[in-house]
Amino acid sequence: MVPTGAYGTWPSPIDARVAATHDGRPDFVGVVGDEVWWTEPRPAEGGRRALVRRLPDGTEQPLLPAPWNVRSRVVEYGGQPWAGAVGAGGTGPLVVFSHFPDQRLYRYEPDGGPDPVPLTPLSGVGGGLRWVDPVIHPDRGEVWCVLEEYTGPGPGDVRRVVAAVPLDGSAAEDRDAVRELTDDRHRFVTGPRLSPDGRRAAWLAWDHPRMPWDGTVVMTADVTADGVFTGARAVAGGPREAVCQVDWAPDGSLLFVSDASGWWELQRMKPGAEPAGLCTGRAEEFGGPLWKVGLKWFQPLDDGTIAVIHGKGATSLGILDPETGELVDAPGPWTEWAATLTGHGSRVIGVAASPRSGYELVELDTSTGRTRVIGSAHDDSVDPAYYPEPQIRTFTGPDNREIHAHIYPPHNPDRIAPDDELPPYVVWAHGGPTGHVPLVLDLAIAYFTSRGIGVAEVNYGGSTGYGRSYRERLREQWGVVDVEDCAAVAEALAAEGTADPARLAIRGGSAGGWTAAASLAATDVYACGTLLYPVLDLTKWADETHDFESRYLESLIGPPEDVPGRYRERAPLAGVDRISAPFLLLQGLDDVICLPAQSERFLAAMAGRGIPHSYIAFEGEGHGFRRADTVTRALEAELSLYVQVFGITRHDVPPLELRK
Repeated sequence: MVPTGAYGTWPSPIDARVAATHDGRPDFVGVVGDEVWWTEPRPAEGGRRALVRRLPDGTEQPLLPAPWNVRSRVVEYGGQPWAGAVGAGGTGPLVVFSHFPDQRLYRYEPDGGPDPVPLTPLSGVGGGLRWVDPVIHPDRGEVWCVLEEYTGPGPGDVRRVVAAVPLDGSAAEDRDAVRELTDDRHRFVTGPRLSPDGRRAAWLAWDHPRMPWDGTVVMTADVTADGVFTGARAVAGGPREAVCQVDWAPDGSLLFVSDASGWWELQRMKPGAEPAGLCTGRAEEFGGPLWKVGLKWFQPLDDGTIAVIHGKGATSLGILDPETGELVDAPGPWTEWAATLTGHGSRVIGVAASPRSGYELVELDTSTGRTRVIGSAHDDSVDPAYYPEPQIRTFTGPDNREIHAHIYPPHNPDRIAPDDELPPYVVWAHGGPTGHVPLVLDLAIAYFTSRGIGVAEVNYGGSTGYGRSYRERLREQWGVVDVEDCAAVAEALAAEGTADPARLAIRGGSAGGWTAAASLAATDVYACGTLLYPVLDLTKWADETHDFESRYLESLIGPPEDVPGRYRERAPLAGVDRISAPFLLLQGLDDVICLPAQSERFLAAMAGRGIPHSYIAFEGEGHGFRRADTVTRALEAELSLYVQVFGITRHDVPPLELRK
């Protein structure tokens, strides 16, 4: 007989260290020769990103040892940090990559070459020179990519262009050796995509105050024999049309994903013709928000078909015939495909996860229709019996609007709860806020559910994956719609007898941290909250944060010159007198997106109010925690908060001091 135990007291083999070592996912997949390469997280190695190769015989090995960290800081969130080619530097493969600590581009020949050698200068004003989304052009002896150059000390003193860097290292000490292929008329650009004949290039561009999911343009240019861009012009997109990816088909047609219809859909533009939809009317997304430079939701294949990631809420990998519109999905259990795809002959490789598996490399053979797992960043030592069992739910919020959520009830094969007890629940608000929570295995969730604490992940209004109208519910309503939707889910769970109404909590990171803090100030639904690297002070955030998001609030809150009072009234900092619930605040001291000063001002305003709280700051961590020790301590501190506030008896979690 299974023993009875109160919710929250259950023993679990999923400790915080296990959850921390499973944090992160493989990303930025590519094929070099007959090998598959990708980056993957190393939480136990200071949070660096390793570049890994899979040899034709199936063995995996790192291309670069520690401390090499393959990650870009362009727009702070980075993007495609490496490019590979065969025969560009000799007989073996060549890789060009961005090294996170100094942001220089390096060249490396992993099969017998010297140590990585720099290709770009170290010096620079402000944040210096940064590079992302590279493409190697061995015939020209160059790598073409995005250059982000800081021209002054402020975060807004920056320009971005498409540039060409010599592979011979001549620009390592000479900025003038870098050729700029575009002017800086646009604030933001992605890397170039070359047509099959090499005579045309395409890229995306957008400008403040728009974010890339508000409106972008597709730029094209002719490429001369000397590698010069001429006749640059916008051929698609606009201020109210968000194009998130552009590439070329084997026949020279231009392919791009646009949300002009209200859903991100794949478009094709043949030479001399207008764009035409390839798979329209399905009311699902074939793209997503361009938070990083170089994300890929589709991959043109040699036979003229196109591998696509698509879906509503959850996503699938499919093969689209552009001539007939037929779309055939790959078999398998995966419910989320990351925005990274590559192709090689009849093979398509991506990164996918499911509620029963973490993110792993998956290969589809289009000639047979078979899929198989070919690699993963983690060896899963956890018994699947302890995995949570998610429920896909749709709730009704204010004005009868739909709210999408994933509900994870407490689950542990070794314990059952008393019949007369309802479980505590924590509402998780995702970051972005233009983002979504995928339906995948997350051991941070399992850490709580296996102990008897339920989790409700809410894709509140403003989330992606449900069309542009759902995404734009948050326009000028940040701090209202997100707060109301999370509260509606929490109250519905309590009303139906799923959750204990006296033991509800809310937590979130970044924009989710804002929602959590705003919820504590605006409602009395929650007994406590966990705030991770949050936005707390709107009046100063735009001047303190990085360039990419510095005008984001104009769509989320409104133009500051038109609604200055809204910036003061909505901010959690202005609502500290309404906060009566205990909270935990976690902050990275190297965060340049939500600066520690935001948290410090919030704590100063809370001082003397008698509200129990705890503040933990982590040296060496930025926006989003990457180190295993940090993630471990953060999870244990969060559990300790719930243990104290919810009145749970357990003695295997380090105590968290709550001060008033």
